[in-house]
Amino acid sequence: MMDPQIERKLIEIMRVIHESDKPIGARAIADELNNRGYDIGERAVRYHLRILDERGFTRKHGYAGRTLTELGESEMNDALIGDRFGFVISRIEEMAFRTTYNPETNKGDVVVNISYFDKDDFETVVDVLSYTAHSGYMISPRVRIFEEDTEAEIYLPPGKIGIATVCSVTFDGLFLKAGIPVEPAYGGILQIENRKPSRFLDLISYSGTSIDPIKIFMSRKPTSVLDVLEKGEGRILANMRQINASAYDQALEIIGKAEKAGLKGYLPPGEVDEFLFGAPVETGKFGIAVAGGINGICALEETGVAIETNPISTVLEYQTMSEL
Repeated sequence: MMDPQIERKLIEIMRVIHESDKPIGARAIADELNNRGYDIGERAVRYHLRILDERGFTRKHGYAGRTLTELGESEMNDALIGDRFGFVISRIEEMAFRTTYNPETNKGDVVVNISYFDKDDFETVVDVLSYTAHSGYMISPRVRIFEEDTEAEIYLPPGKIGIATVCSVTFDGLFLKAGIPVEPAYGGILQIENRKPSRFLDLISYSGTSIDPIKIFMSRKPTSVLDVLEKGEGRILANMRQINASAYDQALEIIGKAEKAGLKGYLPPGEVDEFLFGAPVETGKFGIAVAGGINGICALEETGVAIETNPISTVLEYQTMSEL
């Protein structure tokens, strides 16, 4: 059986080919995949295309590129659709389950995003992330730095420094450990006015995408985090979760304990059965929005710093992270 990661990339390549109105080549496919949050180069795309050719899912049209065969269309729409749509939620559930952080002891594993940047940008990265975190638009001001001359637990590209920031999925872990079912509903762009959340300008449902919505929005660069920090007006990344009405008081209690421990970024919860900042909520549930843990990374990109990020990357012991 082929690696599930390869299967998911094959699905995404088939989607790109399907959405093109003419034959499309490997380079254009690679560019589109990168826009959608997949870090895959042209050479790797060619490898995956050979697999699709061998399966009879794609047809080559000389140098013009490829189209899907009837068999390919059928496979994309039917056989693999469950795997494709369930992937992101499965990843969130896995990481939430691996969370062991306890706000009362301030110890345990938290979910982190890993970003890579050039050594020359180190001071700017630290300054901007500190500014964003202490303004309440990230989950925590604690980070962990990975350098080439240290014993890194992650892969470091040559000449790069790695930095771990706390991911909002850590809150999912806190709810899960307390026995509260939590459903990832949307990732979106949240408008901030007078330093307060106003409304979601754009939403992507977690149940209908194979890529983390936050990574999709990052690739589109729609944020204005620096404006939020400096003027109190602008757009940030935020996630919305849905929780059963019966757990309302307990959920607020958990959030309060997290705040005392220094975990922030959550926004005022909505009422039961009511829209939250314009986002729909299912009957019998209420919504909680949490600022994206990578808003500081978005702010860095707005300054022109080149930085690559893998959201919901892994878990780290919170005590190994240091405050900016």
